[in-house]
Amino acid sequence: MELRLLVVWGLLWLDGWLVQAQTFSSSNSESSSFSWSGLNIPHNFLNLTGPKSNPISFSNPKNLYLMFDRPTEPLFVPKGKDSKIVFKLPTDYLPSRFQSAVSELINRWSGVKNAQELEVKPIKPPDISFPQSLGRQESFSPFIPHHRRMATHLTETLVGMRSFEDFFSMSVYCHDRINPYMYAYALSIAMINRKDTQNLPLPPLSEVFPDRFMDSAVYARCRREANVVGEGSRRPIVIPRDYTASDLEIEHRIAYFREDMGVNLMHWQWHLVYPNTGSIDLVNKNRRGELFFYFHHQVLARYNFERLSNKLGRVKRLLNWREPVEEGYFPKLDNVVSSRVWPQRHSGAFLRDVNRVLQRLKVDIQDMERWRDRLYEAIHSGAIINSRNEIVQLTEFEGIDILGNLLEASALSLNPNYYGDLHNFGHVLMGYCHDPDGRHLESFGVVADFATAMRDPIFYRWHAFVNGIFLEHKNLLPRYTVQRLGFDKVRVTGVEVIAKESERNTLFTFWQCSDVDTSRGIDFAPRGSVFVRFTHLQHLPFVTRILIENNGAPRLGTVRIFMAPKFDERGLSMLFEDQKDLFIEIDKFAVQLNSGRNIIRRSSEESSVTIPYQRSFRNLTGVGDKPEEASYTFCGCGWPQHMLIPKGQADGLPAEYFVMVSDGAQDKVDQPPSDNTCRPAHSYCGIQNRNYPDRRNMGYPFDRMPRVDASTLREFLTPNMGLIDVNIVHHEITLDHKGQPMDCT
Repeated sequence: MELRLLVVWGLLWLDGWLVQAQTFSSSNSESSSFSWSGLNIPHNFLNLTGPKSNPISFSNPKNLYLMFDRPTEPLFVPKGKDSKIVFKLPTDYLPSRFQSAVSELINRWSGVKNAQELEVKPIKPPDISFPQSLGRQESFSPFIPHHRRMATHLTETLVGMRSFEDFFSMSVYCHDRINPYMYAYALSIAMINRKDTQNLPLPPLSEVFPDRFMDSAVYARCRREANVVGEGSRRPIVIPRDYTASDLEIEHRIAYFREDMGVNLMHWQWHLVYPNTGSIDLVNKNRRGELFFYFHHQVLARYNFERLSNKLGRVKRLLNWREPVEEGYFPKLDNVVSSRVWPQRHSGAFLRDVNRVLQRLKVDIQDMERWRDRLYEAIHSGAIINSRNEIVQLTEFEGIDILGNLLEASALSLNPNYYGDLHNFGHVLMGYCHDPDGRHLESFGVVADFATAMRDPIFYRWHAFVNGIFLEHKNLLPRYTVQRLGFDKVRVTGVEVIAKESERNTLFTFWQCSDVDTSRGIDFAPRGSVFVRFTHLQHLPFVTRILIENNGAPRLGTVRIFMAPKFDERGLSMLFEDQKDLFIEIDKFAVQLNSGRNIIRRSSEESSVTIPYQRSFRNLTGVGDKPEEASYTFCGCGWPQHMLIPKGQADGLPAEYFVMVSDGAQDKVDQPPSDNTCRPAHSYCGIQNRNYPDRRNMGYPFDRMPRVDASTLREFLTPNMGLIDVNIVHHEITLDHKGQPMDCT
C-alpha cells in the first residue's frame, strides 16, 4: 500500500514538474512541442494558412496591436489592415464554444492568399476564472468595485508574465474569453506598466471602440458602407454637430465641449495611466492623488470658461443628493459590446440608493453623506485618521496628495473603510439613477464609463462638488507671500500674443471638420477605411512673446502661462479669490535666462498641456503603419490641442493672459533615467514612470487664497509676473485641416 502511494505521488510530482517546466520554457522554445529526456508533449494547432504562408516574428511587440483590431471578432478571423495576418492558435486556446468546431473553422477560414502566419507559442495559462465571470456581452465599468477587482486581477496577471513572449501568448489566450471592453482596459494598463511595452504607443480608443464617440445611427451607416460599397468608393459618414439635443436645451450650447472626441479620449487615457486599484507598482505613481485633483480642477475651469463664453453661468455643485437633477441627457450612443443603446436620464431624475445584486453593488446616499462629512471634518481639523487609528497631518505640500487618494478611494487611500469611496460611488449613483435596483435589467448610463462620462452635464456638477472639497483644504493653506512668489532680480517687462495673420493679443477660434477611420472597430464587416467626419472647435496657432530682464547671473527659470475670463456671468469684474479658480493652464516650460535682456518665443503647438492634433484625428494603431505616421504616435496622455483655447464670441470674449517666471532652481525635480522618447503633455498627466516635473504645488501660483492685500489680479502681481488683456474672437465658419472652407453637413 505504501509503495503504491509512493509511486502515485511520484507520478503526480513528475506530471506537475513537466507542466511547470513547459510553462517556463515555452517562450524560448522554437518548436510547437515541449521535449524533455526524450518525452514529447504535442500541441494541436488551429492552422488556417496554406503551406506557403509567410511567418511573422512572434517576438515583435507590435503584434499586440492585433489584439485591438476588431475587438469582438475571434482571433481565428484574419487580422490586420488587409486581413492577411492569420493566427496559428493552439486548439486549447480556443474558447469551448469553438473547440468543438475546429474542422468547420478550418474549412471556413483557411486558404487566405499571401497570408502572414503568426504562430502562438503555448503556455499553461494562469487561472482567469474571476475576470472571465463577467459575460462578454455585459457592460463593464471601472467605477463598479466588483468590475474593478476583476480588471485588476487580469491586469496583474498580464503584468506578471515573465517575458514578452509569455505576455503576448497570455494576451492571445484571454482575447476571446474576456469581456472585450474590460480586456482592452486591462491590456492597455499592462502595456503602460510593463518595461518591454511601456514605450509602445497605445491605439486610441476611438479606433478600437468608435461606438463610444458617435451617434448609433452613424455607426450603423458605417457598417452598411463597409458591406455595400468598395473601399475606393466609400464616402465619409458625417456626424451632425447637434445630434444629441436641440437649442431648446440650454446645456446643449456647450455640447461641442462635452462630446468632443479628444476631450473624452483624454479622460479615458488619464485613467489608464493612473489606475486606482492593483499592486503598488501599478497605482503608486508620483503625486498621484494631487494630480487627480489638478486634472479634474483644470477640466472644470475649462468647462466654466466655455460656459461663460456661451453666456451661461458657472456650473452648480451637486450638493443635495436628495433633490431632482435638473439636467437630463440622452446620449444617442450604441454599446457594441452589450448590443444595447446607452440609457438616458430625463430632466428631474432623482438619485436613489443603488442595490444591484448581479453587480454585487450596494450604494446608499446615507453612506455618501457620512463620508463627505468625515472628509470635511478632516480638512477643518488639519488631519485624517489612518487605518491603524493614527493621526496623519494634512501638511502644506503632502496634504492634497493624501486627500486625492482618499477622495478617489485609490489603493493608496490611508483609510478606505472610514472615508469610503465617495468619488467613484457618486458616478455609480448617477449612472444607475434610472434603474437603481435592476428591475428593468438596464445597464449604467454614460457617466459611469471613463470613455463617455464627460459627455454628460452631471459629470461637471459632480466634479464641481468634488473640487469644492479639495478647495476647502487649499483655501486653508498659508497664503503665498510676495517673497514666495517673487524671483530675485528677474522682471517680466513685456508680454504679447501673436496669432497667425492677425493683430496682436487677439486669439481666433472657428469650427473644423476632421475625419477618423473607424474600420478597425467595425467588427464582421469587409476591410478598408470607413471614415466618419466630426465637427469640432479649433483655433489659429499663436506665439507667446515674453521679454524678461535678468539683473543677476545666468540662471534657470520656469515660465508658467495661464488664462482666465475677465468678467463673470453678469459682465462684472471678478474678485481675484473667485477668478483664481477659473485660470486654465496654457503652458509651462523651463528656460535658461542669460544676464540682461531675454526674448522668449513659445508656440502654442509646443504646449506642455496638449497632445498634437494628429493624435486625435489620425490612424494611429500601428497595424499596417506607415513611416509618415510614426511621429504622431499616441504616447502618454494630454489635453487635445484643438481645445487649448476656449470658444470665443463674435465680438470678442475678454480674457486675461498671465505669464510668470519662477525660480527654476526651486522648481527642478531630480529624475530617474529613462529611455522614453515620447514628449508627454506633463501638466495634466505627469511623465510616465518618472516624477512630476515641477516641485511646486500643482496650479501654482493660483492654488491658494491670495494674500489679504490682493483683492484683484493686478494687485496680486509681483515683478516676475506679466499680465495682458486678450480678446478671443470666434468666426462661425467651418474649415478643413488645410484651412479651406468646408461643408460638413
